[in-house]
Amino acid sequence: MNDILPPASAQWEWLEDRVRGLMARYAYRNIRTPIVEPTPLFVRGLGEVTDIVEKEMYSFEDRLNGEQLTLRPEATASVVRAAVEHSMLYDGGKRLYYLGPMFRHERPQRGRYRQFHQIGAEALGFAGPDVDAEIILLACALWRELGLFDWRLEINSLGQPEERRQHRAELITYLEQHADLLDEDARRRLHSNPLRILDTKNPALQSVVDGAPRLLDFLGPESLAHLDSVKAMLEANGIAYQVNPRLVRGMDYYNLTVFEFVTDRLGSQGTICAGGRYDYLIAQIGGKPAPAVGWALGVERVLELLKEQGVAPQAPAPDAYAIVPEAAAMPQVLRVLQELRAAGVSVQMHAAGPEGLGSMKSQFKKADASGARWGLIFGGDELAAGELTVKALRDGSGAQQRQPLADAAAWAPMLRA
Repeated sequence: MNDILPPASAQWEWLEDRVRGLMARYAYRNIRTPIVEPTPLFVRGLGEVTDIVEKEMYSFEDRLNGEQLTLRPEATASVVRAAVEHSMLYDGGKRLYYLGPMFRHERPQRGRYRQFHQIGAEALGFAGPDVDAEIILLACALWRELGLFDWRLEINSLGQPEERRQHRAELITYLEQHADLLDEDARRRLHSNPLRILDTKNPALQSVVDGAPRLLDFLGPESLAHLDSVKAMLEANGIAYQVNPRLVRGMDYYNLTVFEFVTDRLGSQGTICAGGRYDYLIAQIGGKPAPAVGWALGVERVLELLKEQGVAPQAPAPDAYAIVPEAAAMPQVLRVLQELRAAGVSVQMHAAGPEGLGSMKSQFKKADASGARWGLIFGGDELAAGELTVKALRDGSGAQQRQPLADAAAWAPMLRA
């Protein structure tokens, strides 16, 4: 777990601002859920035989009442729980998004921490492939908004439960025939969750995985038509994709469309955003059956990718920096600065350190280091005349002009130009 300090925190704010603006344009509304949920919510929602539930969750017993609680390892189950608890779908589908910390006990690596952050979009109550396509297009629009490139979209279909059951039986038979080649993790999952073996990262198992029965070959006409419709809508919008028949995702709740946005620039952990359709989770958690689809992206990974690609948001800087030679002037200075801030001007005030305010020269150095475009000089001569000096700090001219202290709101717009 790590701290996020200035100036790095400004990159997070920059990303979050763009996400909020984009979500508003797609009519997705913000939802905020607790970071602690009852443990059974995740066991039931994610599946008992998953890496997250078996090895990665931070779970504990509430000493006050003995309840089993877990720091959320992902947010989809929490969003669905909230939708069920508050009957959010009583009047139709809902498009929602969230931002916040998640927790998984795993080996930290590049762009992945034990407290990490996700941004996610969830469309609840919509059954058609049009919303699958919309939510994928939403992610593509975010990459454009951020200036990200060098990613690829992989899609697949997990079909429906009966299709998966048929495939599962064939897959187990096939894997049993190659049991001597399976690693310990694969042997443990052989009869409990064999589909997850296809998602192994063990290079020694790739030949076994490549020869395994493909779920796509077990899909019926309706599942194939759903996938074909999603593909057609992506193609109509100029979105390139690859069908990856081995793409299964790590949670048990997915069906039909699944997808990942992948990059080769972050090493082995190349997935930056992933999701899919989960039409049975709402009923599984206790609600009236309703379809749903969504995705989540890892904020740390996206910021790593932005850094890798040289996309660096500009560090924030105030519009103006107030230079104050004498402490006695502070009452007047603060009154003017408050008026400017109320008028929408960002102002950083020079404040006294252990050794006082410091010289004018040192204050100008700090003004320059702040990145401010203007210096506001509250010198003795200016104050005696009821004025201050506004000095250009960035255009190289060093031009100065006097402005009245009494009506700061009138000349405030020039500082924002």
